[in-house]
Amino acid sequence: MTRRSSPHRLRQGFTTGSAAAAAAKAALSSLFTGLAPAEVDIPLPPGGRLAVPVESACLVEGGASARATVVKDGGDDPDATHGARISCLATLGSSGEPDAENFVGQERAVTGGTLPAPGKVVVEGGRGVGRVTLPGLPVPVGRAAINPVPLAQIERAACEAMEESGYTGRVRLVLEVEDGEAMARRTLNPRLGVVGGISILGTQGIVMPFSLEAWKATIDSGLEVARAAGCTTAAFATGRRGERLLMARRSSLPELAFIQAADFFAYATQRAVQMGFSEIVWGCFFGKLAKMAQGLPSTHAHASPTDFVALAELAGQAGADAGTCLEVSRANTARHALEIVPEGLVRERFVAKAAAKALEAARGFAIVASDPGAGTCQAASPRLGVCCFGFEGGVLAEAYTS
Repeated sequence: MTRRSSPHRLRQGFTTGSAAAAAAKAALSSLFTGLAPAEVDIPLPPGGRLAVPVESACLVEGGASARATVVKDGGDDPDATHGARISCLATLGSSGEPDAENFVGQERAVTGGTLPAPGKVVVEGGRGVGRVTLPGLPVPVGRAAINPVPLAQIERAACEAMEESGYTGRVRLVLEVEDGEAMARRTLNPRLGVVGGISILGTQGIVMPFSLEAWKATIDSGLEVARAAGCTTAAFATGRRGERLLMARRSSLPELAFIQAADFFAYATQRAVQMGFSEIVWGCFFGKLAKMAQGLPSTHAHASPTDFVALAELAGQAGADAGTCLEVSRANTARHALEIVPEGLVRERFVAKAAAKALEAARGFAIVASDPGAGTCQAASPRLGVCCFGFEGGVLAEAYTS
């Protein structure tokens, strides 16, 4: 999909998942050829390729293994892991229990491409890679904090190196991050129960720079282009995956109607009102929905914590028993809270109530924007909608104003 460019273009970077995948491919290439690649070409989770520079690669342990290191580049406005030295120690013919096994089911399908047979590539977290100690994350408790999509990306990159060399055996990949434990203290990992290092993350493989003014300019540009093209609906998504799901859900809308608004819940809603859109719809996952239901203008993780007490109240209103509500109030993440609520009618009501609260917040932002002094061509009462998707696809809840 061709994306519209921002008038304030910032340099993209790549994720810790891409850095780890590049280190894995470089280590295996070095092990197979004895040469140290200066750059490797890796697959990206949604499709496409990325050339990643390799800081170093060499044989170790008498030639039985190879280690490669990649420096993570966060691009402009980098996050706490910018500059992290992510290494991979690759060994052939290994056996044993992996730290990041094939536990993720359908989420692996988003990466496409060829994946090795189960057990062919064993991925482990070493020094500086965090370990999950609390539920609510997409990685089981006790495992290395290597999320499902980057895990599949690492396996695909390793598979490519194996196919290029004709190697058909097993490989063991141990990921390490220099000073990862200290680096993790500048992230949300300690609060989420990930201890001992950073997480290996990235659903897209690349990092879109997060600059407040640049993002707002991008939202404005998207809305202006959509309005000029005659679009009457502004379809916002908090990320790329949500945008793809919203596009499928609202397939009758033109591509120009869809705009990635990231965490700018209030700003994007108000600008769409001021520009005269007759319908404004948001597509998101439950983590963002919980923040929207709180009425927060920004849903960014650092803007304000999730109100688990409020979620517990919604769970009670949905019919959850007192024990479940207490667990929800003590949840680790919004996803964890959702998983605590029993599947079936109670969970459906729980998400529906959260969507209704988010819709109420959107209505409040829209009313503010409808003030005559806020803009010149705003719609008097645009139709508002919120669509919450499941983590593995499907719609959990939808809410619209009449």
